[in-house]
Amino acid sequence: MGRNPLVRAGFVLGFGMGGFLDGIILHQVLQWHHFISNIYPSTTIQALEINTLWHGIFHSVTYVITAVGLVLLWRAINQAHVAQSPRTIFGAFLLGMGSFNIFDSIVNHWILQIHHIRSGPNQLAYDLGFFAIGIILAAIGWVQIRSATRSLNVNKLTSQ
Repeated sequence: MGRNPLVRAGFVLGFGMGGFLDGIILHQVLQWHHFISNIYPSTTIQALEINTLWHGIFHSVTYVITAVGLVLLWRAINQAHVAQSPRTIFGAFLLGMGSFNIFDSIVNHWILQIHHIRSGPNQLAYDLGFFAIGIILAAIGWVQIRSATRSLNVNKLTSQ
C-alpha cells in the first residue's frame, strides 16, 4: 500500500467514509447506539448530551480523515508517474471502509466496549455481522487492488 499513492488515497478516503456511514446510519438514522452508550446510557438528557458531544468529535475526526483522503487522491491523480486506475481506487476505498469496520469492532466493541452495534438481544450477532461486513468489504477491496495491479503489469508487458 505504501508504494502506490492511489491505494493510499483510496484507503484513507474509504476509512473516513466508513466512519461517516457508521455515524450517520447507525448512530443517527437507526439510533441503534451512541458513541459511548455503554459508558453513558442515554437514559437522561445529560447522558444524551454527552453522547451527542462524542458524536460530534467522532464526525470531526472522520471529516478530517476524509479530507486527508481527498487531498491524497488529488495529489495521486496529478502525478504523471502514477497509473490511473479506477479499479485500484475503488478497491482501496472498499479496503478502507472494511478496515474501519474491523477497527471499530475490535477497538470500540470488544476491547474498550464503549458501545455495541445494537445492545440487547442478539448483541453479539449484530457485532459479529458488522465485523463480517468489514472483512467482506476489505477482501473485495484487496481482490480489486490485486486485479488492477495484475492488469496494469500485463498492459506494461504487452506495450513493450
